[in-house]
Amino acid sequence: MTDQKKEEYISSYISKMLRKQFGRGPQSCQTTVSRNHLVTYIRGFLSPMEDILLEYGQNKYVDYARNVIITHLLDEIKGVVQVTLGVEVVEYYHDWNFPNNSGVLIFVLDTEAGQEYKTDVDIQRVELEVGRISFMVEKVPDKINTYPISPSIYLIERSGILIQIEKALIERGFENELRFTKDELEKKYFHRDGRFEDIFNKSVMDIFIDWNFKMDKSMMAIILRS
Repeated sequence: MTDQKKEEYISSYISKMLRKQFGRGPQSCQTTVSRNHLVTYIRGFLSPMEDILLEYGQNKYVDYARNVIITHLLDEIKGVVQVTLGVEVVEYYHDWNFPNNSGVLIFVLDTEAGQEYKTDVDIQRVELEVGRISFMVEKVPDKINTYPISPSIYLIERSGILIQIEKALIERGFENELRFTKDELEKKYFHRDGRFEDIFNKSVMDIFIDWNFKMDKSMMAIILRS
């Protein structure tokens, strides 16, 4: 099976799983593998019940319910990724943009499974901008790594991002509340104050952010218009 066929197979499998669990599959589901990252970008995916709840401004409940279901599905998707690519998945992330009706799944692999995408974008400028916006919300991360996945997908990994009050909230069991609040706040700042369109010379379609609180890490996906 070629690399492209593997990506298509994983995309098809994820679409079928989402349709089975939510009663409606996504309009599009595209998987890309670059070195040791796999990214699946999903568009046009809202269940009828989620649609109604969002109409009434119940974003928090939709976010929580979907997080529970997707986290459950990710274990099975992880297995499919490992068997299809012949690698181990060491981390995974997911996030959803309900206003844009889009989402992303991100898998970090233990070994390289795809060709590296060579970019001419100034990665240092990207990381300086991510650090600048991060500081506006909380603090400059201890470490920032950028992974170009394709001409339209860039992953940014931030390590050492939690401040002391956030760590205390996690220890006291307020992880879900913190995740929801950080999601809204960070996305607002990155969309409103970020200068990414100047850096990439392309318009930004989506910005996704997820966290691994135990490892004090965050993974961000910037989706650019092709």
